[in-house]
Parts: sequence; C-alpha cells; structure tokens
Amino acid sequence: MAEPRIAVVIPCFNVASHILEVLARVPAQVERIYLVDDDCPEKTADLVEGSCIDPRLSILRNETNLGVGGAVIAGYQQALQEGMDIVVKLDGDGQMDPGLIPRIVRPIVQERADYTKGNRFYRLESLRGMPVLRLIGNAGLSFLSKLSCGYWNIMDPTNGYTAIHASVLREVPLDKLAQRYFFETDMLFRLNTLRAVVQDVPIDSVYADEKSGLKIHRILPDFLGKHLSRFFKRYAYNYWLRDFNAGSLYSFLGLLLLTGGSLFGIQQWMESVSTGVAATSGTVMLSALPVLIGIQLLLAFIHIDIERVPNQPLHPHLNTNCHHENT
Repeated sequence: MAEPRIAVVIPCFNVASHILEVLARVPAQVERIYLVDDDCPEKTADLVEGSCIDPRLSILRNETNLGVGGAVIAGYQQALQEGMDIVVKLDGDGQMDPGLIPRIVRPIVQERADYTKGNRFYRLESLRGMPVLRLIGNAGLSFLSKLSCGYWNIMDPTNGYTAIHASVLREVPLDKLAQRYFFETDMLFRLNTLRAVVQDVPIDSVYADEKSGLKIHRILPDFLGKHLSRFFKRYAYNYWLRDFNAGSLYSFLGLLLLTGGSLFGIQQWMESVSTGVAATSGTVMLSALPVLIGIQLLLAFIHIDIERVPNQPLHPHLNTNCHHENT
C-alpha cells in the first residue's frame, strides 16, 4: 500500500512573527505546504518568499481578505488539483505543533475516520495555559455544536487543527461553507450530511504572546443564529427527508406536548392571577403531565440522535470508486 500524499494548508493573517518557525517544524512526510496569505497587512507571503527555501512550499495569495475559511478553501482547492490524498489544516500562529501531524492523520490513514480534529479538552494538563474565558466559551460552543452538527462524540468544535481525506473533501460543497469564524463548525455540519466519520485527536495548545481575533460578545449572536439554522437543516434532512423513524415521532410529539402543556399552564396561571381563584389540582395536572411527557420524549429523541452518530468511514468506498481520478 502506497504512502498517502499529505498536504498542509496554512492560512495566514498577522502571523509574521511565528510563521517561519511553524514552517521549519513541518515534518518530512508532508509532501506539499500551501501557505495562503489572506490579504495580510504584515505581508506574510513576502516574508516567507524571501526567507524560506523549502521546496514543498507553494504560496497562494487572496486579493481580498476572505477570513480563515476563505483562505483554507483556497488551499483545499489547490490540494485537490494537485492530487493530494490527505489535507491538514494548520494555523500559522504557533499555537499548533506541526510535529503532531502524524498523529492527526493516523486515524485517516488507518481508515478509522474521514476527518480528524484536535481536542484540547482531552487532558486536564493541556488546559492549564488556556484562558478561563476561552475555556468557558469553548465548552458552551461544544454543546451547541453537538446539537447543530450531530457529532455528539467530539469536543472543542472550533479547533482548527484538522485533517480530511481528499475523496471526502471532494464531496463537500466548498462554495457553501462559512468563510469566517464559523468555518470549522460549518464543516462539521456538512460532513454530517455526508455521514462522514469524525474523530477527535488529543492535542496540547501553546498560548504565548499571540492575540485571538475572536471576540465572544461580537460573534455570539451570529453563532447562535447559525447553530439554530444548521440544527433545523440537519433535523429536516435526517428525520423527515432522508428517513422517518422513532426519532421523528419522538421529536414531533415531544415538542407538541411540551408547547401545548406550557401554553395551557401559562393561560391558566394568568386566569388565576386575574380572578384570584387558585387553579384546581386537575387543571395543574392537565398542564404538568403533557410537559413532563414532552420532556421525556425529547430526551428520547436526543438519545436516538446520539446513537445515529456516523461510525462507518466513508472514504474507503469513495476512494475505491474514484481511485486515480487525478492521475
């Protein structure tokens, strides 16, 4: 079995102080390095072009700033054109150790996963250097991602240290992916619609003098809206369009009973307040029972959703059907 052709995509925006060290540490098993200058004010591409002589390096330049997603997509497209087998995404700010690339790609090489991503939450030791606000924010975003993307088996969804098999990448509608901070989460949503297997890989991150451009108070409303949108799309795809199963019934009946019981209870409470007459025990039960049953049905739906996490890798079959497509 031939060794897979591995490429690394490095989006660059204000990482001039770290990028040369990152490039120097990319292991020898990587065949191509795509550095994507996302209209960087620090002219990272010019710096690298004048300082790095690595023959594996290919510099791409975005004429306008497209965000991390737009930069990565440019690298993905180049990797597909050149027939790479596995494409790794690595940030250029020094927070991700290039020496971990063999670990990141191993589940894909061994046909245990289609897409892998770093998980900084796996070991308690790796969290010691993480700012508290970032720790809390990532925990919250992880739960939202489980709901919207359907991968209940993963954590740290915004982690940008990822790898994907090229045959699966070809199936992803790159033109529809979010191009900025929601990029990694949107990728997970698209992968779930393909039923691709995603696996976490424990990693440690380094926090030094770099500053994150992610402002929680600014992006939170946008993130919540996009998570809600992806959840309903995934729900419609998996439980009404592509399939109809017990989860479809549990979710529909659960929401119906919970909503109906809650509205009835609110209406009776307002009537009691206005008239000064306490509701009877029977009236209370007519409100409480549908609410309780509705919650139980929705919990059953979540249990079914967890059991439906993809577990059969997709790329071995795609690879068989399209082998040597680029040769």
